[in-house]
Order: sequence, then C-alpha cells, then structure tokens
Amino acid sequence: MNEPNAKIPGLAARQSAIRLLDAVCRRGETLDQAMPAATGKLSNPSDKSLAHNIAANVLRWMSALDAMIDSATRNRLADDAKPRMALRIALVQVLILETPQHAAISTALPLVHGGPRRLVHGVFSTVMRGIESGKLKLPEYPAIPEETENRWMQNWGPDIGDAASQAWSKPALLDLSFRDENVGEFIQQFEGESLAPKHLRMLPSVPLTQLPGFDEGAFWVQDLAASIPARLLGEGNVDGGAKTVLDFCAAPGGKTMQLASNGWKVISVDNNAKRMERFHDNLSRTKLEAETVIADLMKWKPSEPADAVLFDAPCSATGIFRRHPDVLHCIGSRQIADRAEVQRALLERVAPCVKPGGVLVYAVCSLEPEEGEEQIEGLLEKRDDFEIEKVTSGELPDGIEPQADGTVRTLPNMLAEQGYLDGFYIARLRRKS
Repeated sequence: MNEPNAKIPGLAARQSAIRLLDAVCRRGETLDQAMPAATGKLSNPSDKSLAHNIAANVLRWMSALDAMIDSATRNRLADDAKPRMALRIALVQVLILETPQHAAISTALPLVHGGPRRLVHGVFSTVMRGIESGKLKLPEYPAIPEETENRWMQNWGPDIGDAASQAWSKPALLDLSFRDENVGEFIQQFEGESLAPKHLRMLPSVPLTQLPGFDEGAFWVQDLAASIPARLLGEGNVDGGAKTVLDFCAAPGGKTMQLASNGWKVISVDNNAKRMERFHDNLSRTKLEAETVIADLMKWKPSEPADAVLFDAPCSATGIFRRHPDVLHCIGSRQIADRAEVQRALLERVAPCVKPGGVLVYAVCSLEPEEGEEQIEGLLEKRDDFEIEKVTSGELPDGIEPQADGTVRTLPNMLAEQGYLDGFYIARLRRKS
C-alpha cells in the first residue's frame, strides 16, 4: 500500500483505521485480530485508541453511512472500494465523533492517494449540505446487519432486532467484578449500581487504571452476563477444605478470579499462550491463585476428575456485539456451523472431567441456539449420566430469570434501563453419582 504524506496531523490514525476496516470487511478478521498489524506503526496509545474507535463506529453505523453516500453518487461505489471506506471514515468522525468537517475531510482525502480525491470531496460536501439542510440525518439507532437481524428475529422474536439496534447504539457501560464484598464505597464515589454481589456497573468516566483499588487488585472488568457462569458454582470452601474446579478456555481470567475469590482450588486451562500472559498479569494484580496449564483441550486431560468444570466454550461471540461491533460483520451461518461442530467435540471431551456427583457449567457468549441450547440437548441425548440442575431466580443478578428448563439465556432486550448486557447461554449440569 502506498502511503500518502504522513506529515498530515492525525493521518496515521486514519490510515490504521482503514486497514482495520479492510481486515474486517474483506478478510473476515475481528478488530482484536487486526489491531497489531494495522496499528503497529502508531507509537502513541491515544492514536491506536482513535483508530479503533473510528473503525468500530464505522462498523456500527455502516448501513446508515452507506445510505448517505449512495444518495450522493450517480453510480454506486463498490462496498470495499477505497473511496467508500474513506467517506465512511470522514462521515463517522463528523456525525458520531464530533470531529470538525475540515479535519475529517483533510485526513480522508489522502486515504485515496492516487485515486478519485475529487469524487470523495464532492460526495462528502454533498452529504454535508444534505445534513445541514435537514434532508439527510442519521437514524436514532444503528441497524444491525440484515442477515443477523433476520436470524435473531427468527430465533428470539420480532422485537429483538429493534432491541439489538438500541443496545448497539452506544458504548457499553463498565461492569466490574470485585475480589471482596466491599463495593459500597465505589457505588457512592462513582454513582454506580450493583446488580449482583461483588458487582458494580458505572460510566467509564476515567481510565480503568486510574480507578482507586486497581493497583491493589480489588476488581477486574467483566460484563454482568459473563459473571453468571462462575456464580452458578457458588462457594468452593466446604468444611474448611477447597473443592477443585477446572476452568477450561480460561483466558483472560475473569471466571478464574471469581472462582478463586470464592474459595475454589482452580486449575485454569487455555491453549493461547499470548492470552495467558494477560491472564497471569490479572492473577498477579489481584493476588489470587490458580494452577495454569497451556494446552489443547482435545489432547489434555486432568490426572483425575474434578468437583466441577466451568467450560466457557470458544464460540461466534455474537453475544458481545455491543462492545465488538465487528463480530456482526464477520459471522454468518457458515461460521456458526463451524464453531458448533468444534463445541460438540470439546463438550464430549470435557464432560468426563467431572467426577460423579460433580457439576458442569457450560457457557457461550453467543446468541445462536446452535452454540447454546442445541449443544446441551445433544450432550444429554448422548450421555444419560448428566442432567440439568435448574438455576433459580435467587442465583441470578437482578432482572434476569432462568428459562423454563432451568438454563439461562440473556438477550439484547434485557436490562435495557440498566444499560443492557451481553448475550449468553448458560447451563448447569449435574453428573449422576
């Protein structure tokens, strides 16, 4: 890629943003996967953050931005054409990030270096005039991709599309899980809300590392829904001794830290050495302990079955679309089917790791039944030594209720007044003695 004049202030961040969008829209990568290569030339963390913010908001508002662009062109630009990408970046800065028009367009034009700069400038100017005259405006909420909306409405009802769009319209609030029970002082100081024991939801008003208690390891970031699987295992201390739990696919460590803070002896297993580096940093900061193993679950097994297994399976991650808008542009029916096949194999592999009388908690941050409900149905059909141990209302955060079969499904229309939550499926199974 030929780079235009890198001396233009702010241009490097926009160049990184267009590389991020190219990685998501053309290669099917997630933003997290694309960040190292796309932002590798940026030395300033704020520039990396800006590049990610621009790309994430383009992905969130893409259909509305494209409608504006198409209204100002005689011949439709290709979806992956550089002029369209540059216009998306310029428009989202003005309309969402409140960047001055001159700064947005001056950093967008070099992105089509050697290309139709006059076309980009003309379309941008036409759209701006339409906005200023009131003929063009953004909708109240961004629209999720049509394929995803149709799939979710078929699975969860006609209202789920609107609810998902509303949940997608703004960044998620900050959810913190605490090592100990003393959350009260944080609630008062940051005007937060506790929706469950050891939990606080607040506006991300200051950088996480500047919150009091961060250096001391008092808390970690964890969406409220993501905290439910470990909550369903309760306390690990029994008669003065600690029960053993295997935390599979454990990185970056949120569930391990929950379990360790609740008295469990935790063995944490993950196959990603890079993510386990962050895992160890989190354990060190919170002063919590766990035995860690870097291994492939299809090849590794414990020396003996454990009292409990928490299996947060690798999945499509469509349930975390609020914070990762890229996922809805990368995941379709084929990817969901591929992941479901992997989950079936892994679930059959980990089930024997639970000793008779023990508990298996299965979880996915996915809104797809193929990765949730259908996985548990399949396991129970194959193994008659497991049964669902029903979750009760009292075990769940305020405003969340179990399904009729005793499993848990969180959806985009839940806790709207409290700021929404991620989409999860969670089942607790007991292995018969």
